[in-house]
Amino acid sequence: MLSAKNIAFVVTALLVIGSTFAEGPVPSTFSIVAADPKTGEVGVAVASRFFAVGTVVPHARAGVGAVATQSYANTSFGPHGLSLLSHGKSPEKVLEVLLGNDKGRNKRQVGLVSASGASASYTGTSCNAWAGGRSGPNYAVQGNVLTGEEVVAAMEQAFLSTVGQPLGARLFAAIEAGDEAGGDSRGKQSAALLVCRKDGGYGGFTDRAIDIRVDDHPQPIRELGRLLDIGLVNDAWNRGWTAFTKQQFEEALRWQEVAAKSAESQPEVLPEVLYDLAVIRLANGDRDGARSILARAVTLNPKLAKQAKVDGDLAKLRQ
Repeated sequence: MLSAKNIAFVVTALLVIGSTFAEGPVPSTFSIVAADPKTGEVGVAVASRFFAVGTVVPHARAGVGAVATQSYANTSFGPHGLSLLSHGKSPEKVLEVLLGNDKGRNKRQVGLVSASGASASYTGTSCNAWAGGRSGPNYAVQGNVLTGEEVVAAMEQAFLSTVGQPLGARLFAAIEAGDEAGGDSRGKQSAALLVCRKDGGYGGFTDRAIDIRVDDHPQPIRELGRLLDIGLVNDAWNRGWTAFTKQQFEEALRWQEVAAKSAESQPEVLPEVLYDLAVIRLANGDRDGARSILARAVTLNPKLAKQAKVDGDLAKLRQ
């Protein structure tokens, strides 16, 4: 039979658990927002012990900047913050406006970066420990419910040590380093990575050059890295094909050759990348090169042979 002391303990525990569920799940995370003014790219990477964190935390817009809103996240901070940045407000001023009338400001955590590289990171005084952030030119890192400050320190160092790499790779390096340093103290569940660049989306119609999410996975960082490897190939491929549709054939060839080289380690997309490389080589007057690479594409995926026989973009090879 439970003693009065044990009964009191159980009741207290149940009340704590009940209040936690009443508040709903809290997207406690570690994230990085970053910009590369030289390439015009902005982006966010985030990971958490929280389902589908990519639907909550990351927001970015080409030519404007990026926002990460987390810890009892006020999701309006994403679009509102980007709007303020687009009107020339500094990240510090944006924080002042966002938090000014927010009753939950002490529980919020926000990271911002402008397209020019100005940045700021905010951690409310009531965020769950360990919580904090760091910022500098072109980046801001932040997290809460972390194993310790070493998480954001590792993220910062990883970002700074990968200068010259594509922004998506640098964002992933930071998240991976944070995870290896301890990450979210509650465990792992989801991760996301977003990179925006002017005309960077499919066909150049949007700015979303890379937009990948792992909503629920035992190893979300590892899975995010796998998807990013394909995403980087796809980004170069999209650049090549978009230029081709605009009849910018030399530019198309440059990016499609990059995509084909990167796709050598991605067998799931390699045949189709090579097929489009054949089309683009032919458009540049390289019939022998087009024929050779098309033959390899069809060998890797015989189903492409039927398409090649009727494809108008390959008509000159059939003459």
